[in-house]
Amino acid sequence: MEDVLELYEQPYDPQQPVVCFDERPCQLIGDVRTPLPIKLGSARRVDYEYERHGMGNVFGYFDGLAQFCGRN
Repeated sequence: MEDVLELYEQPYDPQQPVVCFDERPCQLIGDVRTPLPIKLGSARRVDYEYERHGMGNVFGYFDGLAQFCGRN
């Protein structure tokens, strides 16, 4: 962790960007039953049962120092 913090302390150099990466797993789900339409004076009603459609990952990359230093 100390190595990463030292890297972030270095001055901004566009020839050697510091690329940050993050990953987030996501469960892909769908409705089993169609939600009931909204009636006047009541909230939408949704069943808690769902169908699983697998898993996916969301990946994010960005040049953190360029964003932080206002270079882009």
